Amino acid sequence: MSEQEVTAVILAAGEGRRLAPLTNRRPKPMLPVANKPLLEYVVDAVVAAGIDRLVLVVGYQRDRIQTHFGDGDEWNVEIQYAVQKKQLGTAHALEQAKSVIDGPLLVLNGDRIIDPTVVEEVHAEFTETADPAVMAIRRSSDPSSYGVVTLEDRAITDIVEKPVGDSPSQLINAGVYAFESEAIFDAIDTLSPGPDGEYQLTDALTVLLADGSITPVRYDGRWLDVSHLWDLLTVTGRILDSSETADDTGVSTGPEQPTTPIINENAYLSETATVGANAVIGRGTVVGENAHIGPNVTIERSVIFPDARIGAGAVLRDCIVGANARVGDNATVPSGDSTVVIDGTAYHPTGFGGVFGDNASVGGGVTVEPGTLIGDTATVAPGVTVGGLIADFETVRRG
Repeated sequence: MSEQEVTAVILAAGEGRRLAPLTNRRPKPMLPVANKPLLEYVVDAVVAAGIDRLVLVVGYQRDRIQTHFGDGDEWNVEIQYAVQKKQLGTAHALEQAKSVIDGPLLVLNGDRIIDPTVVEEVHAEFTETADPAVMAIRRSSDPSSYGVVTLEDRAITDIVEKPVGDSPSQLINAGVYAFESEAIFDAIDTLSPGPDGEYQLTDALTVLLADGSITPVRYDGRWLDVSHLWDLLTVTGRILDSSETADDTGVSTGPEQPTTPIINENAYLSETATVGANAVIGRGTVVGENAHIGPNVTIERSVIFPDARIGAGAVLRDCIVGANARVGDNATVPSGDSTVVIDGTAYHPTGFGGVFGDNASVGGGVTVEPGTLIGDTATVAPGVTVGGLIADFETVRRG
């Protein structure tokens, strides 16, 4: 439709409350996956698709994003920022970029890993269609967790956000769009807030459907979503298995530790991480910058954030250890099926160990039951067995 230069708007203002305590000190889009932020994968995909002007809509903990991405020089693109001061939904977030948009725009979520091909295909379809909007769609085995799209004769006829009961379709909104700016901003201007006080982009899409049509683009490539804490482990494993990031860092064991640790080829260790003698770093594990893994430690399918320290003989499986957290000698975190309650909703993840918030301290000999969430700066005394939710700053003592 349009020959004007397109701007990619990436929505990255959200907090990610379901991912607490990991989002207490960083926005969800800055959670690390294979040692780089979720948002960086999105930026990389947009840049690889040939888009060289980006607007990042930021809000919660926005300094973390702006410091990391700067003005875009590292990616050879121009990056500007729009600020959503209060998180009032995705349509409201997009509206904050209106003043810096001149012409057509691509819109993407900042917390979902995709391939450049979907950006290219949505952009290409948009330049050819007479419709004011193009939207990527994909098939999902769990459509009710997303915006469900109904098609008739290859045309979108309805979009329902997280339908209750039987889903009308297996097709979902993949979260990559192209819009004529006037059309989408006019649609947003007509919206009323939902029951939660927020303005959602899916409601604006419904307005566009009523006024005309939205062209669907089928996408079956990589689409990795981090909605819950355990998803971070799954997505990390998928990225490592894709061989995008392989461990060839030659991790230092120190002169006093001559026995080489065993590191799986599908693990990633930062060049500044240190690993003790006889440690085993298993498949799907990432060890961040300046983290220290003690001797005789076993870690499997886990994410160790920067500056964390894991004591000698500890065993961690399907576990996330926050930045600067401390896990004592011989602590054990087994994996297993569990029930995790987040914001009043019970989830039943399988194969999940637990989460240690930033600056948490867990003493020697502690056993952490599957599904345990240990809060930011919480303390667990040596020798204790803990389970469930340990609140931020809480101290758990024996007896």
